[in-house]
Amino acid sequence: MCRNIKTLFNFDPPTSDAEVRAASLQFVRKITGFNVPSKTNEAAFSAAVDEIADICSRLLHSLETNARPKNREEEAAKAKARSAERFAS
Repeated sequence: MCRNIKTLFNFDPPTSDAEVRAASLQFVRKITGFNVPSKTNEAAFSAAVDEIADICSRLLHSLETNARPKNREEEAAKAKARSAERFAS
């Protein structure tokens, strides 16, 4: 899995459309190998990002859980601590 794609389900406040689109863009970049598509591939690339973002939004809205929503700040602090431990010299 691409390290830049983060979990988007069960957060308070809920995931924004911009976050879903950013994850979709990262996914399309990963599977195509293009950071920026050529002019020839730009329309297909953009269409794929739009379709994947729509599918992801529908998925996230249809999922259910009994778990308490995660706090964004707490999750960011945990990720920062894991990163510091991982890259400590």
